[in-house]
Amino acid sequence: MISRTGLPPRSPWSALSALLHKRSVRLTAIGWLAANVLVLAVAGDALPFDWPAAATRTPVGHLVDANLALAEVLLLTLLTYRLTRGRTPPNLADRAPERSVAARETLFLLLYGAAGLGLGFVLARLAGWHPFGLHLAGSIYGTHDHVSPIESLAWATYNLLVYAVVPLLFFRRRYSAEALNLRSSNRRADSVLIGVVLVIETLVQIAVLAPGIFDLSPGQLALGAPLTFTLYLAGAVLPAMIFIYAILVPRFLRLTGSTAATVILGGLTYTALHIWDAWTVFTSPGNAVLSIVFLLLTYFAPGMFKTVLTVRTGNAWVHVWAYHALAPHTLIDAPHMVHVFHLK
Repeated sequence: MISRTGLPPRSPWSALSALLHKRSVRLTAIGWLAANVLVLAVAGDALPFDWPAAATRTPVGHLVDANLALAEVLLLTLLTYRLTRGRTPPNLADRAPERSVAARETLFLLLYGAAGLGLGFVLARLAGWHPFGLHLAGSIYGTHDHVSPIESLAWATYNLLVYAVVPLLFFRRRYSAEALNLRSSNRRADSVLIGVVLVIETLVQIAVLAPGIFDLSPGQLALGAPLTFTLYLAGAVLPAMIFIYAILVPRFLRLTGSTAATVILGGLTYTALHIWDAWTVFTSPGNAVLSIVFLLLTYFAPGMFKTVLTVRTGNAWVHVWAYHALAPHTLIDAPHMVHVFHLK
């Protein structure tokens, strides 16, 4: 059997072997293992985080959860490759400018993102709120802290402007919608992929997290679900989509020449934007280490999978609907928004 390239297709095992021989993949595997060891060495009997949704889990239990989540992401990645195997892979590197320009733009974006996090910390603290990161305080894990409606709206507005509106306005003047991964080349195939991934991820979230959305009254659900969807679309989903998956990912691929390295860099960038998650604790070196490690254990794998979806389809919108806006955020965070906005 001959592939479209005129060469015999590689077996899944040979492709996996080639992937494992990549230096970036081996370094990532070592880093993941080191993160697990650090938790066992530093955490002791309990973690210092305010995680009401996972308060009964031990540090070892949290490690098990993180590694199972990584396993799910790897399985979803294999499924994505299977579902897109008949498509001509988009050449995202060609959507980025030539290498020297791509390097300047990438450095500018990373410095701009760091400045956005710094300014978000200062402005939010001056207002007496939690620092503005990619997640609102209480997202996913819950919180015992007070989060007000005005803080929630300010968080969403700040992130939307800083990470989505301003970068999009700047780059859209220079690049086409296709170059920014904003246009589908195969809507039917993208829709199938979105549907399959969304169903699987929703079922996994329900089975593993037992989300409180099912405990809401019909009135709370009717108001809370659209509110959660809209607020998180503005404050988390579109900022990540534009900043990382529309703009940075093609440039990562241009600079590295490696899909594996691009996927890893996408995961690391996604993790970095969550540095101000309200549960992180930086009051001591040990707590700081645990905070950074659990940021990686929590967000690195999902960030990689969002990159995989973008690289395989050339469409940054795919991850929005398949693996971000609806599951987990609307599914998991609707009870939090019902509480924040005092919905009856």
